[in-house]
Amino acid sequence: MPASAAAALKGWGAPIFRRLNEAQRSAVEHGIGAGDPPLLVIAGAGSGKTMTLAARVVRLVLAGADPSRILLLTFSRRAAAEMQGRVARALHEAFGLPPLRGAPQLAWCGTFHSVGARLLRMHASSLGLDPSFTVDDRGDSEDLLQVLRQRLGLAAAKRRFPQRSTCLAIYSRVVNAQKSLADVLADTWPWCVPWHDELKCLFAAYVAEKQAQRVLDFDDLLVWWAEALREPALAARMADRFDHILVDEYQDTNRLQAEIVFALRPDGRGLTVVGDDAQSIYSFRAAEVRNILDFAGRFEPPATIVTLERNYRSTAPLLDASNAVIALAAERHAKALWSDAASSERPAIVWVADEGAQAAWVAERVLQLRESGLALKSQAVLFRATQHSNALELELARRDIPFVKYGGLKFLDAAHVKDVLAVLRFAANPRGERAGLRALQLVCGIGPSNAGRLMTRLGGTDDPAEALAAFTPAALAAASWAEFAALFTTLRRPGSPWPGELADVERWYRPQLERLHEDAGPRAADVAHLVRLAAGYPSRERFLTELALDPPAATSDESGPPGRDEDYLILSTIHSAKGQEWSAVSVLNVVDGCLPSDMATGSAAEIEEERRLLYVAMTRARHHLHLLVPQRFYVTQQAAYGDRHVYASISRFLPESIRDRFEHVAPAAPDAAMQLSPALPVDACDLGARLRSAWS
Repeated sequence: MPASAAAALKGWGAPIFRRLNEAQRSAVEHGIGAGDPPLLVIAGAGSGKTMTLAARVVRLVLAGADPSRILLLTFSRRAAAEMQGRVARALHEAFGLPPLRGAPQLAWCGTFHSVGARLLRMHASSLGLDPSFTVDDRGDSEDLLQVLRQRLGLAAAKRRFPQRSTCLAIYSRVVNAQKSLADVLADTWPWCVPWHDELKCLFAAYVAEKQAQRVLDFDDLLVWWAEALREPALAARMADRFDHILVDEYQDTNRLQAEIVFALRPDGRGLTVVGDDAQSIYSFRAAEVRNILDFAGRFEPPATIVTLERNYRSTAPLLDASNAVIALAAERHAKALWSDAASSERPAIVWVADEGAQAAWVAERVLQLRESGLALKSQAVLFRATQHSNALELELARRDIPFVKYGGLKFLDAAHVKDVLAVLRFAANPRGERAGLRALQLVCGIGPSNAGRLMTRLGGTDDPAEALAAFTPAALAAASWAEFAALFTTLRRPGSPWPGELADVERWYRPQLERLHEDAGPRAADVAHLVRLAAGYPSRERFLTELALDPPAATSDESGPPGRDEDYLILSTIHSAKGQEWSAVSVLNVVDGCLPSDMATGSAAEIEEERRLLYVAMTRARHHLHLLVPQRFYVTQQAAYGDRHVYASISRFLPESIRDRFEHVAPAAPDAAMQLSPALPVDACDLGARLRSAWS
């Protein structure tokens, strides 16, 4: 990177700065020294948050900041990669670098969990951690809790003890929300309150077992990081590594993450956080909206607040309605989104008879917009809960309208992928019980009992490789065991080449795959994809950690008939839609009991989050927005559908006082062909007499 002042001065004319509006520029130019006061950027929906954050990073670098001493924390690996790309392109333009010359990279750009894992591994010797610790994914953590439930006799209790997934959810909420077990149970899992002491015992055993096996779970990456920062010497070493810290999507941080941020920057100097309290919708993951509401006041003097209100996504009438909805919130950072995009079309409240009519209306509207030139991919239907789209899915199928609904089997949930990763994890940490048991039982002739005995032996030795090599299996398993032992020795050898060692695992696993699964072909494609993914990581440890924290979405399968429809409608929950945008958006079931959900009205805080959910849904739309209000819901009894129904009322978040911001679409009148024709004259008959005589 050119170091001259002239080169840096030239960089201030880069395109990324020319695109900034006044408020964005104010955020970008807020101080450039590591000792500058903290900055809070309240970035409304569609206000160019990512560009503003990237421009601020570029400005810091142009002003002399070392890119390797900038920490940028995000909430997904995709967001981190996008930020890396934007910053690199902007620096490339700013310094006028040749096309093939790489721009400076941000060495510390990633999720809280991935950055935490890197720092813990770097300082492991000071923390009492084995530097070769492995990271369990959620499935592994649930499996360990299940083993401990059984070991402690809790699974055989006469009363219903929480399942392993519930146990993990409770544990995760306790550590991330920084609340007591008693408070978490009372607030979220009241039916588990009688099990308080047993759960406390289970979680103590869980923590001890993880440490014995030298593994960390997803939450430990934050828990251990926060605990390390409570040690003054360690906190100073970690904090001194960075001159500037920037946090994206700050409204989604939990209390533990906020604690980490403040421990790294107690006085806020060189700290920038960006977010929008109106889009804080993840309390079920322990996200705490108070983190962003109270941020400025935590410092003396208070942090500087810059508000981004210009919206580049939606039309003015749509923003007017969205502003009206969120303005009724009990507490918020005040802002009013505005746009230059004028339109005569207001968002609509569509009143329909029931869910069937709602599905028919949405399908008709989707087709109308498609005929007007709007691709199906530019349209989305959003809903509070996944089951809310059931009737619509049937209607779309009936009309042959292709759609995609987010969900499906996760990549790391597939047995063959878990097998390969288990071998790698076992080699990295031979004391990891779940990975070891799974890997050992892949060997032909090695069953659960032999695998268990060997894992016990490995746990009590200082040289796992030697203990494994000394193991003598049954004669029938000797040949297959020798192959596995050779692979294990290769993987344990210092300086084992990465990612070549994963290719070694693939070669060993292919015969096991064909032996264990009939559909080996598509499964082998997943394993090959895993090998390709590995090439993007510098080491086995980083690969295993990042994959556990942010896995690919889905597995492959046999190719089906070629897709004749290159276009499809998007169906999504509102939570999954955050960060997305479409030209047209329809929101289903905007009635009390659905929005807000009847399961989220137990407190004022829950109701306020439901209001923010509706706001997020509305601000996904660029041009067309329709809020559907079914007036009748049919009640399902057991497995049969009856004709019992309840009348629904429009969501409390759309009171009469703000409905003038919307068009109101009434249910369509029945088709003329369906209207009753005038009765034709016929000879009179006495039907009453006929019915009476049936009982005589």
